[in-house]
Amino acid sequence: MSGAATGRIVFVTGGARSGKSTFAEARAAQAGGRITYLATAQAFDDEMRERIGRHVSDRPAGWVTLEEPLHVPAALLAAETPTVLLDCLSLWVSNAVLADWTDTAVLDATATLLNVARSRGGLTVLVTNEVGSGIVPVGALARRYRDLLGWVNQRAAAASDDAYLIASGLPLTLKERR
Repeated sequence: MSGAATGRIVFVTGGARSGKSTFAEARAAQAGGRITYLATAQAFDDEMRERIGRHVSDRPAGWVTLEEPLHVPAALLAAETPTVLLDCLSLWVSNAVLADWTDTAVLDATATLLNVARSRGGLTVLVTNEVGSGIVPVGALARRYRDLLGWVNQRAAAASDDAYLIASGLPLTLKERR
């Protein structure tokens, strides 16, 4: 086979505790082979350390874990497995906002991330929160985050081959390319 590798992108969104990570993990496992779990969460307190530890222990043996809160496109490029599950875009955007990235920098990094996912071959599963269905936040920082994540999600969903909305543990297919 000649030409550049063409990776498949799966986009999984939903609210908090909707079951999106469980769905994404099952989707990644369907691909077979070794899997890298690219985690963007940071443990700033004991509760988050416990939560992260629980997630790590729940993963199947043999999955590789990469923790990268900011430089996600480079981490994706460095992944050595054919399948990568990135969990999650929402925390990545939050980390970037808190690190004083501009909106343009976040959107440029999103474009790079999507280009890397497509060009690396294999399967990339992107998990994110749907934050646009709630009330308008009171604070400017929260509104900026909500808007920025909405734009990132729109770009990722548009670039994906398959997209799913998870609600109460049930997937709703937004699009599937065969």
